[in-house]
Amino acid sequence: MLRLTFLGTSAGVPTKQRNVTALAIECLNPYLSGSSKNRQQDKNKSNNQNSKSRPWLLIDCGEGTQHQLLHTKLSLHQLAMICITHVHGDHCYGLPGLLASAAMSGRREPLTLIAPKAIATLLDAVILTTELHLPFAVNFMVIEDLLSEPINQNKVTIRLDNQHQLEIDITPLSHRVASYGFGITQIITRRSLNTDKLIADSIQASALWGKLQQGEDVMTDDGRMLRSVDYVDNEISQTRAVIAGDNDTPERLKAAVVGADVLVHEATYTSDVLAKIQAKNPDFDPMHSSAQLLGRFAEQVSIKNLIMTHFSARYQSFDTPISSTPNMAHIRLDSESVYQGNLWLAHDFAQYMVNGLADLAGETESGSVQYLGSARDHNN
Repeated sequence: MLRLTFLGTSAGVPTKQRNVTALAIECLNPYLSGSSKNRQQDKNKSNNQNSKSRPWLLIDCGEGTQHQLLHTKLSLHQLAMICITHVHGDHCYGLPGLLASAAMSGRREPLTLIAPKAIATLLDAVILTTELHLPFAVNFMVIEDLLSEPINQNKVTIRLDNQHQLEIDITPLSHRVASYGFGITQIITRRSLNTDKLIADSIQASALWGKLQQGEDVMTDDGRMLRSVDYVDNEISQTRAVIAGDNDTPERLKAAVVGADVLVHEATYTSDVLAKIQAKNPDFDPMHSSAQLLGRFAEQVSIKNLIMTHFSARYQSFDTPISSTPNMAHIRLDSESVYQGNLWLAHDFAQYMVNGLADLAGETESGSVQYLGSARDHNN
């Protein structure tokens, strides 16, 4: 299960209601507190999971991101990875300050950073000119290098614990500078001990049960060899979200969205506004997607859940179709004219739970994505 918290949803510049781009993704393990035969109980455990045991990722870090974090329960000590989609300032100017604050708060654990090579130049300049000292290692993974590797091309695996890992794959997009999309696949392996079989084989509850569940073969007091594989069932659950950077060609993500539970993608303009911008200055193309362009792609490839973000500052936050002032209704209707799936327009602090098992479990009413409300309204 992945919990998405939007920390910034404005394109280019902040507004009074929206900061520039940043998205936090918490990695929740519904089985962390132990096994359960009831999936709803597991879901509740995940919601109540101690915040100190919830690693999270940050996708992009626009200026002011660390201020937004102060309104959430997210801690820089649990931040496992930062991914930067491209070098435009509204996606990365907040990175040096956030790293500095992590250092001042006492962080010592290494941090993985996946980003374009130019981000290293930015950080080196800030470190040199401001005497910034980071008391933790930054494991910098250069996107250009990852994409050129012949083995494990475009994929990074992060092991959170022995039963919980993330696979990050990278897709080149189309923008004025090199821009990328990240596929985030959470894989959780749950070992379930078959206690009924153990009791039927006259193996009473003891420390041997725990060893079997951890994958160890054990010997009983009466000399019987018990193989873990005979008494433990492995259940693998998977949740996948695709998060795109700035991109004027959603079709670039056609392979990446196969099997995805949700796509998060920019919808900077309505189609009519984008056409006017392109016609006004033929020599300059902002190379962004309109809501309609994105919606058409999502419909064509049967994406069930679509979250739009990165809205031009010209669009006000209210939703009033008849208003002459550009607003969220115009973005929404532009997409709904071609897209029939589940559609959300993100706002700052909006939270969504993404559960890859929801459809398999028959939870069709809510589906694999649920809107949870604002991170500022409740203490998670």
